[in-house]
Order: sequence, then structure tokens, then C-alpha cells
Amino acid sequence: MNEGTLTPVLLVAWLALNVVTVLVYGYDKAIAAGTRRRVPERVLLALALLGASPGALLAMGLFRHKTAKASFRRAMVAIVIAQLAVLAFFYFSR
Repeated sequence: MNEGTLTPVLLVAWLALNVVTVLVYGYDKAIAAGTRRRVPERVLLALALLGASPGALLAMGLFRHKTAKASFRRAMVAIVIAQLAVLAFFYFSR
């Protein structure tokens, strides 16, 4: 696979990861009041860290999920800042 075909594949994978993340956040919100086992916060944050922070932020706002928990919000902000720093580094190091 050459560089020309790798970019669309990575974009589709990134979009799929974000869609899955929105679904996982929605699932966790839906079962939050019940007796089912919840999705651990570390899993929700790991999805964001893997590149799905846009999906995680969208889901947090859309479902109003994990927005009241300060420690979770701080972790999300740290992840987004770290990802923006990495993107800026690669963009400006060209």
C-alpha cells in the first residue's frame, strides 16, 4: 500500500473509531441508571486517547454524559491538549 492509498484508509479508520466511541458513550449513558455493569472510565478515556476525542466530546455533549464529573473533564481536557500539541508539532516540523 503506498502513501496515496494509506491516507483514505487511516481517515476511514479514524472516523470509525469516533463513531464507535459515540456509541460506547451512548451505551454507558443508557445503562447508567440500571443494574448492568458500566463501561469503565478508563475505557472511555482510552478511546479518546487513541484518537477519538472528537467523538468523545460530541458524545459528552450530546448525551450529557460525564459532564458533571470534574476529574473526567480534566482528563479529557488533558487528552485534547496533548493531541493538539502532537498535531502542532508534526504540522510545524515539516
